Amino acid sequence: MMRKIAVALFVLFVCGAQHAAAQACTLSVTAMNFGIYNSVLLNGTASGTVNCAGAWDIPFDAGTGAGGTETVRKMTGPGGAELSYQLFTNAGRTTNWGNTTGNELTGTGNANITVYGQIPAGQYVAQGTYVDTISTATTSFTVTAVIQATCTISANNLGFGTYSGALLASTSTISVTCTKAATYNLGLSAGLATGATVTKRSMIGPGSSLLNYKLFNNSGYTSNWGNTVGTDTLAGTGTGAAQPLTVYGQIPAGQFVRPGSYADTITATLTY
Repeated sequence: MMRKIAVALFVLFVCGAQHAAAQACTLSVTAMNFGIYNSVLLNGTASGTVNCAGAWDIPFDAGTGAGGTETVRKMTGPGGAELSYQLFTNAGRTTNWGNTTGNELTGTGNANITVYGQIPAGQYVAQGTYVDTISTATTSFTVTAVIQATCTISANNLGFGTYSGALLASTSTISVTCTKAATYNLGLSAGLATGATVTKRSMIGPGSSLLNYKLFNNSGYTSNWGNTVGTDTLAGTGTGAAQPLTVYGQIPAGQFVRPGSYADTITATLTY
């Protein structure tokens, strides 16, 4: 079971050099916990309180993640895997919060502040907990996110062309993108024809005529592709990138059906 961890920190920082000798200022900042990230854009916030009599500025460094910068920071997860994220000074998340002049938050007197974070979409990294630490002067706070397995799928149509009674084969592809190291099974339904099964599919043509065909998951056309996990589905492991999987289709010879166009619809189901 995964657990979310949030840590509140109370730290001390010193105002700009022109005020340092005259006053001390305090800043309390909560941890930023994004929660669960499933490769969809995710926003998060952390809140803080400034207690100061004069002017102040708060710069944030690039964090502790390898390769992080003040514009694209990195949380670190299992095996050194990295999850990119950003920090902003405004709710619209358009103004970067960095540590160079013009990229830091400034103000005067006591104030409540909000740190606005965002994890961009489309990152399929390994499952686990990811953490970074952001510092400013003597101030630091943690940034965390939890990655759970997620997958997306898309498919291309399978076209056989013209069938004349001789055995006819064709291929298509289904693209699967899954979180790195996530295991999955891809199944194909029986189709729409009445009485169809995953071992005997049929395309429907003129006058409800049927043209039998088969689907396989190997180039030898020997491994039937069905929809029962552990029996006739195709198993795989996510890489974090799109994986093209080939569908091998075949129309057996010796079918002399009514001339015309025949079609079927197959539902691809991804279990992970």
